[in-house]
Amino acid sequence: MNILPSNVQKLMQLLQRIPGLGPKSAARVAMFLLTSPKGYTKELGEVIANLKEEIVYCKMCFNIASSTPCEICDSQERDESIICVVEDPLDVLAFENGTDFKGKYHVLGGVISPVNGIGPEDLTIAQLINRLEGGKVKEIIIATNPNIEGEATAMYIKQEILNLSSQALKVGKRDLKITRLARGLPSGADLEYADKTTLKKSFEGRTNF
Repeated sequence: MNILPSNVQKLMQLLQRIPGLGPKSAARVAMFLLTSPKGYTKELGEVIANLKEEIVYCKMCFNIASSTPCEICDSQERDESIICVVEDPLDVLAFENGTDFKGKYHVLGGVISPVNGIGPEDLTIAQLINRLEGGKVKEIIIATNPNIEGEATAMYIKQEILNLSSQALKVGKRDLKITRLARGLPSGADLEYADKTTLKKSFEGRTNF
């Protein structure tokens, strides 16, 4: 016997497809929507319905935006000589909210993952290399996640940059810096509880004091 109406069950099933929402969380969200004012659920439904039509990918950085080029790429106040390479749009949001970075971005659209059938050609790596051809970029910050796939993607990008034959880049003369986000101990951490990898990276990435 079905306790809930079929449309409510369908809503819960669809909500469970959202990353991070299990059956209980989906049920709570569904109940919240049912008890919310009609105006709220109507507005939410309209936003979701129009989401795909109103969102585009920036032709320069491939971040999601309402127009292309996006506001960051089109801004004259951003430093175009520094490009921060990230995996997805949420990483851009994290940097914008958590740092004072004033350069520009490049969104890869994922990471290289042979297990999941994702190769370099499925990402925007080729477009990133094209952005370097003008010689204006002085630093590439590779900000992929510090896991196996993120590291493999970072190494691939680094090698692709080093393989460039463009004289404007002068990679061999170190005119173009390739940097990686620092990794190590979080603030307030105790050394005795740090794992070997974290401690090793913290030691290797030590700075002047």
